[in-house]
Amino acid sequence: MNLVFDIGNSSTKMALFNGEEIILSFRTKDVSYRKLQSIIIKYRREIKKAIISSTKPIPEFVPDLLSLNLPELIVLSANTKLPFKIDYTTPETLGTDRIAAVAGAFHCFKGGDTLIIDAGSAITFDYLCDKRFVGGNISLGINMRLKALHRYTSKLPLVFLTGKAATPGRSTDGAIEAGVIFGIVYEINEYIRTFLVEHPGANIVLTGGDAGFLKDKIAFPVTFLPDVVITGLNYILEHNAK
Repeated sequence: MNLVFDIGNSSTKMALFNGEEIILSFRTKDVSYRKLQSIIIKYRREIKKAIISSTKPIPEFVPDLLSLNLPELIVLSANTKLPFKIDYTTPETLGTDRIAAVAGAFHCFKGGDTLIIDAGSAITFDYLCDKRFVGGNISLGINMRLKALHRYTSKLPLVFLTGKAATPGRSTDGAIEAGVIFGIVYEINEYIRTFLVEHPGANIVLTGGDAGFLKDKIAFPVTFLPDVVITGLNYILEHNAK
């Protein structure tokens, strides 16, 4: 079995894979020594490999525990052996969650041209073209936009999502929620439209914490893959074992 860690800005997802099948997964705000130790003790004989992707500093006990108890550990970086090439001028600054998401899409669509939209704390648009990760763009996520409007103005309130955004907004709260939600939807739609003009028949993947909220608001068919990052991490781990 493989143990996969996706340490994000707001939470950590851990998963156990048996081949390509997810047999256990959970999300937690913080990784605890006790929780990780309990998983290792329970599955020590079955887990053969582990991989970590992190958008922030990794707690020291995580690689220490894994290295001491498992035969193989990979801490993902742009230097890790990957099934695709990275065309990025600053690979050392490239988020490993983005690498993993591209790997997941590469695996799911056998290297076909794909736009991967990850709607999390930030929204990333990553381009897989001709079996190469050619780069992408980064934008503000939903909560980041709501907080920024409040923080950087004198009078605008901090608004929380109601899920009832309508345009035009008929109150200040409604105008803020509608402006953020419809602004993001229009942004996503235009990214997709442009990508499909340049790459007809390409795949569009939507993932991330806000993807479930956004997927039915997008004007184009998308493939909703909430597990694309951990799937990509497992694929990278197996690719390195070959």
